[in-house]
Amino acid sequence: MRNSRALVAAGAAVAALGLAAPAAVALDGMPANPSNIVALPSVIARGDQLTITVDGCPRGGTATSNAFSPTRLTPIHGATGTAKGTATINSNANPGSYDITVTCDSRTLTRPAAFTVIGGVRGGIGGGSSSGATPTDIAIGSGLVAAAVIGGGVFWMRRRSEKRI
Repeated sequence: MRNSRALVAAGAAVAALGLAAPAAVALDGMPANPSNIVALPSVIARGDQLTITVDGCPRGGTATSNAFSPTRLTPIHGATGTAKGTATINSNANPGSYDITVTCDSRTLTRPAAFTVIGGVRGGIGGGSSSGATPTDIAIGSGLVAAAVIGGGVFWMRRRSEKRI
């Protein structure tokens, strides 16, 4: 009876190893078939870093785009067939949507409009204009200030006359 239990346990162990071995060989020798390109963040400013993750790229590869230099993708340990890389968006990239093309073991995949580059902010007083105030802007501002001063004076004069009664 004890021999049969030991024999069953040994058989189960051999079966488990037998089922696991082909899976381990398949993962190590898995051909590259890139899929599911993810770019985060999806909206990014010039000069910022973009994280690219690709499934089906077990030995790594390269990601390219018109918005950044070719970037190396390295395998993620513990994630079967997934590779990851970080790209820096060019400081002279034009605002708009950009594609990412990934190459893994001479197989390529392109994700159209994978991320969007936003334009820079024009700073300074007022934030939106670098040419200064126009004569129209000055006239409107002066008119508003004058209306406020006149309105305040009328209100003050009326309050003053009410106190005398």
